[in-house]
Amino acid sequence: MVTIRHERPLDVAAREALLDLCFGASRRAKTSERLREGRLPWLALVAVERGRVIGTVQLWQVSAGPDRPALLLGPLAVGACHRNRGIGSALVERAIGAAQAGGQREMLLVGDAPYYGRFGFSAACTGKLAMPGPFEPARLLGLALAPDATEATGLVTPTGPVAALAAATAAPLPALAARRSRRRPALPRAA
Repeated sequence: MVTIRHERPLDVAAREALLDLCFGASRRAKTSERLREGRLPWLALVAVERGRVIGTVQLWQVSAGPDRPALLLGPLAVGACHRNRGIGSALVERAIGAAQAGGQREMLLVGDAPYYGRFGFSAACTGKLAMPGPFEPARLLGLALAPDATEATGLVTPTGPVAALAAATAAPLPALAARRSRRRPALPRAA
């Protein structure tokens, strides 16, 4: 049975290995990867079967032009021997649902229109958007999550938390860590 859940820290290595298998080493050179680089995802989901990560999707905060927050979907990947079982569709639907529940107004992605069109993504609302690097305009797709969302105009740029900053703020301060190491070990509690 396949379970879709939020990614956990222990899933990261398996997710990265899956993405390398699905997209190869060239995945890191893509323009969409530049938008994600050094950032924390807004949402990271994995599909798990028998304790193994077999699928993944992430959403990233971007700006779809000046003062226009959006989410960038991707990468979406499902292991080759698990495809054609609806896992990718389930991941995309769960991501869209989370974005709607989170009050997001629009989503973008770089992908195949025939696949993502079934979820409502199209190039019709992204014609006036540009990416900060090489991209195929017909593959830049958008989905309005709010009924009053209009056509975006401008350059897609990264926003959201920076990974290095988040990691640095989560680590204990050096002085505090040093003080902890000088503590006497706790005595066992009496029964």
